[in-house]
Amino acid sequence: MRAEVIQTLLDSGGTIIDTAPSYRGSEGVVGDLCRDLGVTGKSFLATKVRTEGEQDGLDELNESFDLLHTDSIDLIQVHNLVDTDRKLTTMREWQQEGRYRYIGITHWRAGAQDALVPVMENQKVDFAQFQYNIEERSAEKTILPAAADNGVATMINVPFGRGRLFNATEGKDIPEFAEEFATSWGQFYLKFILSHPAVTCVIPATNKPHHMVDNAGAGKGRLPDTKERQRMIDFVDAL
Repeated sequence: MRAEVIQTLLDSGGTIIDTAPSYRGSEGVVGDLCRDLGVTGKSFLATKVRTEGEQDGLDELNESFDLLHTDSIDLIQVHNLVDTDRKLTTMREWQQEGRYRYIGITHWRAGAQDALVPVMENQKVDFAQFQYNIEERSAEKTILPAAADNGVATMINVPFGRGRLFNATEGKDIPEFAEEFATSWGQFYLKFILSHPAVTCVIPATNKPHHMVDNAGAGKGRLPDTKERQRMIDFVDAL
C-alpha cells in the first residue's frame, strides 16, 4: 500500500516526500521503499533534525543518510526551531560539501510559527515549512510575506486542518462556482493554498492511493483567482 502511494505520487507528476526522525520510523520506511522502487534519485527527499545538542544532532543528521539510502538529501530542515543556530551552521557546511541541496526551518504549531520570520529575515535559508489552510490563515499576515520578501520557498503542512475541514463539509457538495477548478473537497482545499503566490508546495499526508490520486489532481488545471479565493473563504467561514 505505501509503495503504491509513492508510485502514484511520482506517476502523477509529484516528487516531494517529506519525512522526519520523529515520524515513527518513517525515514527508514521511506528510504527502503524508494530504494526498492528504484526512485531514490527521482523523488525530492525532505527530512528534518530535531535533537538538541551538538553531538546528538550530528548523529541524527548522519543517520538520516543511512536510513534514506543516499549520500545527498534534497532538503534538510531544523524541526520546530530546535537548536536553530547550531543546526543551521552545520547544515550550511554540509550544503557546501554537496550533502544537502537545500536547507530550511519548520514549525507545525500555528500559534508558534511566527518565530520562523526572524530566521528567514536574518539567516540564509532556502525553505520554510509551516501550517496554512483555508481555516488557519494567520500565515498570510506574517510568514508568507516574509518568505516572498526574502526569496524563501514555502512548504505547507496541515492543509486539511488535521481533518477538521473534511468534517465540516461532510455530506456537502462543493459550491457550484468551485466546480470550474476542483472536483473534490480535497482539491478545493489544496487549490486554495496553491493559489497563494508565496506558496511553493503543499504536503498533504496520506497512506491511501486513491487519496493520492485526488491530491495530485490539485496540481492540474487552473487555480482560483483572487475573487474566487474570497468566495471560498466566505463559504467555509459560514459553515
